[in-house]
Amino acid sequence: MQGPRPVVLSGPSGAGKSTLLKKLLKDYENIFGFSVSHTTRQPRHGEENGKDYHFVTREEMQKEIDAGEFIEHAEFSGNMYGTSKGAVQAVQAQNQICVLDIDIQGVKNIKKTDLNPIYISVQPPSIDILEKRLRDRKTETEESLLKRLAAARVDLELSKEPGLFDLIIINDDLEKAYSELKEVLLE
Repeated sequence: MQGPRPVVLSGPSGAGKSTLLKKLLKDYENIFGFSVSHTTRQPRHGEENGKDYHFVTREEMQKEIDAGEFIEHAEFSGNMYGTSKGAVQAVQAQNQICVLDIDIQGVKNIKKTDLNPIYISVQPPSIDILEKRLRDRKTETEESLLKRLAAARVDLELSKEPGLFDLIIINDDLEKAYSELKEVLLE
């Protein structure tokens, strides 16, 4: 894929990736572009198709995966998520640096491709703080919240693998985390 080197943001749900990404895209809208992932889950309140995610059926997504149209894909809580080649190319066609928001499985899958992004892990200061953030969102059932916390524990353990990430940002202070992110990206 042609164009500037992409950026992969990873980390557990509730770590603050989306918040950091929104700030980055607002402050540097002409430089960075967001790769819109596909998912088979239902939209949450306020989410827009084509902006937050491409909301598709399981059949549509599986057909595109089988056709080799995805850079990475994974299943979580019974829903499929993935990054299509087209989503990344759409950002690169605007001559912007493509930012991908991907889980740890996706990071490992992208490592096997020729995408060659900068890998950044955004992490909560602790599991307790992460749980509080997820509960404060009020978007999860107790069951899905427990699944997210279990996934977060695995995610944080796997992220310790040497060489997996170029940078790990502990998001205990949003401004500090944002300034660390900008520092590495604006080089």
